[in-house]
Amino acid sequence: MGTRERIIDAALQMFNENGERAVTTNHIASKLGISPGNLYYHFRNKQAIIANLFDRYEQRVLDILALPEGRVIETQDKLRYLTDVFNELWAYRFMHRDMEHLLSADPELHQRYREFFSHCLRQIEKIFLALSSAGILSADEQDCQDLALSTWIVVTSWFSFLQCNLLSGGESVITQDMLKGGIYQVFSLERPYLTPEHKDDVLALRRAFIPRPDWMQRR
Repeated sequence: MGTRERIIDAALQMFNENGERAVTTNHIASKLGISPGNLYYHFRNKQAIIANLFDRYEQRVLDILALPEGRVIETQDKLRYLTDVFNELWAYRFMHRDMEHLLSADPELHQRYREFFSHCLRQIEKIFLALSSAGILSADEQDCQDLALSTWIVVTSWFSFLQCNLLSGGESVITQDMLKGGIYQVFSLERPYLTPEHKDDVLALRRAFIPRPDWMQRR
């Protein structure tokens, strides 16, 4: 692995563990045992590292949201979409933990995020339309647009929701299992639109693979 890739990987680890604002380029260089000048040879500042991490995150998410090729979408595909997206959310959790600050500090990144949002929203709408065409959902075009936006809001806000509600309730850290509780909520958004033929299968997926967290049962 080259120095550039090592810098990116180390920055991601440190941002996730400590928060982006607590990590400087000197911290990253020290962790890798390289000089700050060596780091600046590859990245002019911390914003450039963050932009590169966003490149990787964006591409991975867009790849995940691609429709199946050569076959009709199935209920298992929806579970795969959600688990893969939430895995990426965990892998790049510093972004969603401090998104407002990151975007306000970098107007170019903010514009790129808006474009990313538009691309993702269109692709999520296509997924819901495909689920409707496959007879899994009974939803018209407007329903699919509404479901797409609601899904985006749940997924991208889930980390903040956990921070505001769990860390103040006796939990010391947010775990990946807690983060995946958001998958249950996305499935819940779709429940009113499930067709009778597929409702039991989809609800079984929700129960079997995404157990409802204890803190949700205490409400």
